[in-house]
Amino acid sequence: MLAARFALQPAMSSRQHPARTRRWPLAIGLLLLGSAGIAAAWILLADASGAQSSWMAVIAALDAAWLLRLARARPGMARALAGCAATLLAIVIANWGIVASQLARPMGMMPWESALKLGTHHAWTLASLANAPADLAWLGAGLLIALVLSR
Repeated sequence: MLAARFALQPAMSSRQHPARTRRWPLAIGLLLLGSAGIAAAWILLADASGAQSSWMAVIAALDAAWLLRLARARPGMARALAGCAATLLAIVIANWGIVASQLARPMGMMPWESALKLGTHHAWTLASLANAPADLAWLGAGLLIALVLSR
């Protein structure tokens, strides 16, 4: 009985544990990098065009859905929420960066210096003033598209 208790267990094969459970760290890493990359492109586009370019939220949603499929994350509500969260993160980073770059010029600072000094209340106020109802519709559409395409 004692020998049976301390007997070595056979090693579990990779077939017993699907690789999909180990793919979430990869998916989260890809989503973080993707959100930051889309937000950077969004900030540059908004700075070059002089507009909010809120339609980029749809591009961020498409990117998040594509990255989740690339990482082979298991389909379902968790994947849909992860895509939606990545899109929301891109929206927040982009709006923060757009506000920071608009504030940096008259103050003689670089945009990243302004972004580090920008407070949440000030950023929220300026972003809510800059985003028209059409921009808010684009942001909402991006979140909805991310929810649907990421599942």
